[in-house]
Amino acid sequence: MATFVKYLVLAPLIVILALVAVANRAPVTFSLDPFASGAPSVGFSAPLYVIVLGAVAIGVALGGFASWLVQGRHRRAARANRKQVERLEAEAARLRAQTGQSGQGRLAR
Repeated sequence: MATFVKYLVLAPLIVILALVAVANRAPVTFSLDPFASGAPSVGFSAPLYVIVLGAVAIGVALGGFASWLVQGRHRRAARANRKQVERLEAEAARLRAQTGQSGQGRLAR
């Protein structure tokens, strides 16, 4: 069901992107020089859809990187918690072995 919904959303999006690309295939000049509008020293010419899709791709990449950085503390906490659980499980197993219990007591999983 989730795959069907994904394709139901992606198919029209792909069609719209293709139509925008076909409609905007004339070259435009992308300039990074705000002072020389006639003959920019830093710039290039490309179809408008390439510039727009490139800007979207850069935005997605930067957003993903920012999200990855923000979630770093959660990953670090999960690693620390996982190490603590492993340490406590090892200690519980050691204590069970010391007392001779088989782990079938009230607290067994």
